[in-house]
Amino acid sequence: MKGEVYKQSTWIALKAASYYFEQNKTLKEVALLLNVSESTVSRLIQRAQKERIVEFVIREPYKLCLDLEFRMLEKFGLKEVIITPASGDSEKDKKRVALEGARYLQRKITSQDKLGIAWGGTMYYLVHYLNPCQRTDTSFVTLHGSLSCCDYELDVHNLVSRMSMAFGGNYYSLSSVGLFDSREDLQTIKQDANVRRIFSLFEQLTISVSGMGSFYPELDSPLSRLEYLKPEELAGLQDKGVYGDIILRFFDSHGEECDSDIRERTLAIDIETYKEIPCKIVVVSGVKKAKSLAAALKGGLVNVLIVDSKLAEAVLL
Repeated sequence: MKGEVYKQSTWIALKAASYYFEQNKTLKEVALLLNVSESTVSRLIQRAQKERIVEFVIREPYKLCLDLEFRMLEKFGLKEVIITPASGDSEKDKKRVALEGARYLQRKITSQDKLGIAWGGTMYYLVHYLNPCQRTDTSFVTLHGSLSCCDYELDVHNLVSRMSMAFGGNYYSLSSVGLFDSREDLQTIKQDANVRRIFSLFEQLTISVSGMGSFYPELDSPLSRLEYLKPEELAGLQDKGVYGDIILRFFDSHGEECDSDIRERTLAIDIETYKEIPCKIVVVSGVKKAKSLAAALKGGLVNVLIVDSKLAEAVLL
């Protein structure tokens, strides 16, 4: 009991914690109110936490998101995982992951970076959420050719232009179509000076950001619904065991590019060069994409993942 005489009272620790946490006062303000030093206030707050006079509670669904993040990092060896609470509304979930993707990109990007971007609805929202007040003078590059069959606002040429306006800096765009009728046609266009310049920039990319489409167990990718693929091309990919698509590249259950002639006709960064990008951000939502995302993770196509909680749970099963 004698030792207790020399400790600050429990009441004063409670008051310090209340002022600091509930009333949002600074250490200096609390010190003046209690007539003690700032260092004493700091010790009082630590004591209040240690003795559980005050407790911090991370409520659901945010606690679940943190737990899932730890498990995803541990299982897949990713650089970073951001998980948003799933709402059950697919469009709302897509917007939530896109918003976190925009926020992550703004924390990450510098003027020294060269960033590659892919097409898609999630990318459209991500660009929409960028803060135009943050200027970085970064270089932006399309990761693949255009898709004439999709809405212009979702096309990679439009997205890279808008992203460069948001951040400042230059952008470099592949204006040709993404898929050619023959390997020879592709090789001809790759001799163009602008195309050669962009392919040289692929080797210098430090960040990429893309969504991901799913072909398994259901045909959920936009590329399976748009006029991008002919019926026989889609059937051929399914024969090759296609699981998903990323940057206009189609991959199987191991995350390896499908052995199809489509890869010889696609104007896009090749998959091995893509894998060498130090920061590969993939922003994806929807539990239907669980198998495809698991395959992409297995193949090393992702190292920064931004995803909703239901999809994360399904991947971990």
